[in-house]
Amino acid sequence: MYYSPELSANITLFIEIVGTIAFAMSGAFAAMQNRLDPFGVLIIAFVTSVGGGTIRDLLIDAPVFWMTDMRTCTVISISCIFAMLFKLFEQNFKVTLFIFDSLGLGLFTIVGLEKGMSVGLNPIVCIALGTITGCFGGLLRDVLINRIPLLLREEIYGMACIAGGIFYVIIAKYFGFQNPFIQIITVLIIFGIRHLSIKYHWHIPLFYLNNEQRMKRHLVKIKKRKNK
Repeated sequence: MYYSPELSANITLFIEIVGTIAFAMSGAFAAMQNRLDPFGVLIIAFVTSVGGGTIRDLLIDAPVFWMTDMRTCTVISISCIFAMLFKLFEQNFKVTLFIFDSLGLGLFTIVGLEKGMSVGLNPIVCIALGTITGCFGGLLRDVLINRIPLLLREEIYGMACIAGGIFYVIIAKYFGFQNPFIQIITVLIIFGIRHLSIKYHWHIPLFYLNNEQRMKRHLVKIKKRKNK
């Protein structure tokens, strides 16, 4: 199906803005969980939003997107202020953080994939760029607030991006990339994998377990038996 260049550009811009809002909110909530001051909240929100895209642009030798488009900085600032105001009404950020982080993960994976495809890179490299764009902002966020990044834990995080990326690359081969329906489905796949992995305790197998992890696995098994 054919989409005009103007429509494709508008769809891409919309995805980038919504993804920026989602990751800015995610970073702000994570910073507030760790009791950072407002400036610290803004820094973490900014790094979470632009970290993955900055690394992607440096890798493909492209102009760093937020340095040539001040809308990104404006969106991050407004999102950060909204997050701090939202704190007045909601004190438990765990679910909210998960939703915004998973949504940003899916949206920014699309952005990275399409950036790679637009410059004619190999599909495998495009999937890697999508994963970097989706995951590395969160990785930098977690490093700055002194916790083990989600990307490096046993949770299904980067693998969700890879699964969505594989789907997108295969389908886009037949229907063309920047197809809004494929974009929406890919975001839902990534978000759905993240949601189901948390709900049903899916994880990447570990080669070793310490006592705490063994106990955690044992408690999860007991909980599953009780729910049957």
